[in-house]
Amino acid sequence: MHLRVPRPRSLAGQLFGMQAVLIAVVVAGYALFSYFSDERQAEDAARRQAMAVARSVADSPSVREAIGTGDPSATLQPYALKVMKDTEVDFITIMNPKGIRWTHPDRTQIGQKFLGHIERALRGQSFTEKYTGTLGESVRAVTPIWASDAAEAAGVEAGTKAGADGADDRIIGLVSAGIKIEVISKRVQEQVTALLGVAGGALALGAIGTYVINARLRRHTHGMNAGELSAMHDYHQAALHAVREGLLMLDGQYRVALINDGARELLGVGPSGAVGDSVAGLGLPAPLTGALLASEPRVDEVHLTADRVLVVNTSPVSGGERRGTVVTLRDVTELQSLMGELNSERGFTQALRSQAHEAANRLHTVVSLIELNRADEAVEFATAELELAQALTDQVVAAVSEPVLAALLLGKTAQANERGVELEVSPSSRLDDGVLPTSLPARDLVTILGNLIDNAVDAAQGSVGARVAVTAYTTDAELVLSVSDTGTGVDPGDTEKVFERGFTTKPSGPGGRGLGLALVRQAVHRHDGTLSVSAAEGGGAEFVVRLPLRVPVSGGGA
Repeated sequence: MHLRVPRPRSLAGQLFGMQAVLIAVVVAGYALFSYFSDERQAEDAARRQAMAVARSVADSPSVREAIGTGDPSATLQPYALKVMKDTEVDFITIMNPKGIRWTHPDRTQIGQKFLGHIERALRGQSFTEKYTGTLGESVRAVTPIWASDAAEAAGVEAGTKAGADGADDRIIGLVSAGIKIEVISKRVQEQVTALLGVAGGALALGAIGTYVINARLRRHTHGMNAGELSAMHDYHQAALHAVREGLLMLDGQYRVALINDGARELLGVGPSGAVGDSVAGLGLPAPLTGALLASEPRVDEVHLTADRVLVVNTSPVSGGERRGTVVTLRDVTELQSLMGELNSERGFTQALRSQAHEAANRLHTVVSLIELNRADEAVEFATAELELAQALTDQVVAAVSEPVLAALLLGKTAQANERGVELEVSPSSRLDDGVLPTSLPARDLVTILGNLIDNAVDAAQGSVGARVAVTAYTTDAELVLSVSDTGTGVDPGDTEKVFERGFTTKPSGPGGRGLGLALVRQAVHRHDGTLSVSAAEGGGAEFVVRLPLRVPVSGGGA
């Protein structure tokens, strides 16, 4: 037999139960407080009411006159009953200074001694007390009846006219008015009943409001309890910070709602910034900012920051209305660099294939000359071809002995020649092996010089006397790379735009255009260098790169 462990209540259910209990406790506490407070207030009100009635009766001239007659009860009994009815008190007892009743609601008690304390009243004081008499427990007031106003004033001041027993000889009678405790309790019960009704209504209204609020909370929490929400938060934080790719979430106003560590690193955002900031205020390049602000989705778009190449995907989140955008960022800087190297290798391969084809043609020519018994012409032809190839190699290696750049220039020379463009290394070039510090990796130099040469060959192809000139040298402080061409040049208004990703003056190819110069600028910026473009002397454009050398070098110069 398996015991089924009940699932913990949802967070909304727990909050509803807690709020319902809290409201019930508050209402019950308030009801109890009000009950005891109302009981005390009702008793105080009864004391004031009894005292007011007693003093009114004691101050009545008709009462004084009746006391002076031979049968005070005959006049005072009807008067007391009428006042009782009009003032809603339970009894009014008028008595002589010895406490013998002249009036009482129960006629059989007339002539009997008053049950209660009258000593203070006989000394001229008015007071209230709680006492159990013939009608049961009551709150009563006792006050004296004075013979005249002047005598009353004299007795109150000092009691100088009091007799040996402490009684004032000007007091001609006493009045006691009272309200029974059960009547007071009944009044309190009526008030408490009304209070409980109001409290019950407040509890019901609070419960309904709490239920409505918690029903909405239940929808937002999907019925999960606190433990499940806590676990989900932990998983969310773990996944958010463990993913190396950048994750960015924007709200409906294109403000950063969430950003993980990967996105902060890729976008160059500090640990304390970004969240709550507008995308337009993050200082990102304009094309990347435009992609993040776009309302339509973007799929695998390549964008450049100051130091990185990013693949950006955006996906708007909507639920009847636009709620925000989810952005993913992938760093392909290394991949782009490797692709550049791969393209260079492919270029080398094509150059070797072309050279092999040309070598085969030349070999066939030599063989044919030998078959025609023209051995001397065959030797002369082969020697000339070897000297030409060796001269080109010697020229490049003599100017640029750094092996990676030398190999790049030889390969690009063969590629340019295949496309009908002459690529020459300027005689003023001087770049010895071992001159460049490790802070300038060969991969970045290949990216810079390779893209500049490719761009120059594209520009020069088809022009009259198509030629590309490359100059590379070092000074004590910097490495200078210059590439010029005989193409149409760059419009002066486009000298800044030409380095932006996507800018091109050529038809777009299958892989897109306008990325090469943007990568060059990024690599130059990464090494704190400068990149400029101007008009070349023979027409076309000249791109000049200056990279600081962090390790002083000697020699070189143009």
